[in-house]
Amino acid sequence: MDDQTRYENLCQRVRETALLQSTSALLEWDQQTNLPSQADDYRCQQLTFLAGEVHRRRTDPELGELLNQLSDSPLTEDPESDQAAVVSNLKREFDKDVRVPAQLVEEITKATSAGHNIWVQARKQNDYASFAPTLSNIVDLMQQKADAVGYEDCRYDALLDEYEPGAKTADVTKVLEALRIELVPLIEKIAGSENRPSSEVLHRNFPVDAQKAFAKYASEQIGFDYARGRLDETHHPFCTEIGPNDCRILTRYDSSFFNSGFFGTLHEAGHGMYEQGLRSDQYGLPTGKYCSLGIHESQSRLWENLVGRSSAFWKFFFPVAQQHFPDALNDQTVDSFCASINTVQPSLIRVEADEATYNLHIIIRFELERDLIDGKLSVEDLPDAWNSKYESSLGITPPSFSDGVLQDVHWSAGLFGYFPTYSLGNLYASQFFASAEKEVGDLGVLFAKGEFSDLKLWLNDHVHRQGQKYSSAQLGKRVTGLDLSHESLIADLQSRLYPVYGL
Repeated sequence: MDDQTRYENLCQRVRETALLQSTSALLEWDQQTNLPSQADDYRCQQLTFLAGEVHRRRTDPELGELLNQLSDSPLTEDPESDQAAVVSNLKREFDKDVRVPAQLVEEITKATSAGHNIWVQARKQNDYASFAPTLSNIVDLMQQKADAVGYEDCRYDALLDEYEPGAKTADVTKVLEALRIELVPLIEKIAGSENRPSSEVLHRNFPVDAQKAFAKYASEQIGFDYARGRLDETHHPFCTEIGPNDCRILTRYDSSFFNSGFFGTLHEAGHGMYEQGLRSDQYGLPTGKYCSLGIHESQSRLWENLVGRSSAFWKFFFPVAQQHFPDALNDQTVDSFCASINTVQPSLIRVEADEATYNLHIIIRFELERDLIDGKLSVEDLPDAWNSKYESSLGITPPSFSDGVLQDVHWSAGLFGYFPTYSLGNLYASQFFASAEKEVGDLGVLFAKGEFSDLKLWLNDHVHRQGQKYSSAQLGKRVTGLDLSHESLIADLQSRLYPVYGL
């Protein structure tokens, strides 16, 4: 068998595994949108079975042999070729996967599938005690996984690597601490301003049906393709891909809070546009897969904040918003509305946090889950640790478990190592946006006319279609010429928020 035949065989195997993974994704989407309450147990069995089958395929010795043969092949000599990217990434994943026992994979899937529903009920009932045993089991399983994969410095490294390949806990800690050092005085300076814009308008009555229509219109205008995707509701907003032309975004609406549904939709549409911007002919292969979750998050936060909270964006969209919500917005101007959506106020809920305080929410979660996985914090002590960090970092204490430690779905799903990618995404987003503006021109002028395709196409070319050819750090440096830093994000926040607060 020659190298080209081996490579084609490898790709066929991986594409078939992707069929199983996409089927699992569809079942998980259905679980969080439409599943009858009595169907939980069997859905758990379905997902557990598929996870086991996927793991067996991903650790098949014949796959490992193909990867070993191709790793030293002339076919992969050019490190920037598609073939080299496919083989190197698959070999890296294989070497990690083969260390994790199939039984552990199935146990994790079973625990997290059941854990989601237990979390939903616990949050509804403000009952941490009913969720704690499940969380303890999931933490234990994730510790076992980290130990099986292996690590050099700390156990959390093994889980972080799953979402941000190549990243180390120590490096992420350093980046986020530098961000915190700049954020805290910025927030304090804003809090000390005598100019206090009101966010009252955002809490007026916004009928949910009108919100759905406006959110779909706006997400379609910026570039989310509804011929290749759809928008639904769920308990916790998310985005998932079911295939190269099937991307599902989900959000939630609150009739008395505009931001929740609208900016949640922009955020998930940003994720969806990344998925839709990948090379569909490479679906299932590393060359058709997102670079990392930090880069994925950069796309959602870019569209949600750098575009969606800009005055130029609302010069185009505000008249449309007034048509959808005449009673709520009839006494507002573009400027007053933009000031409202850019107010800074420490709050309890991460997904509804303002842009300035959002990263403090992430840093808190990163520190807590790192300590849980490394065995420095117990599940029993987690609520007190959560409340203590909120008091010290944001000056507020959650009045309930539902508004505190139970507010996020991630830990019930076993997504340890995921949270820091949100802040990494914010940092990458600012640097990408600055680079796009240098090459495309004044993006604000385009946004005010409702023209968003130039930015979308720039992101398609520079970020999306690169797949996993580069690590996130390499991609960021190639696109922006800079190492990852907090400086661009802080400058963006100052440029947008200081005028609102007369600073």
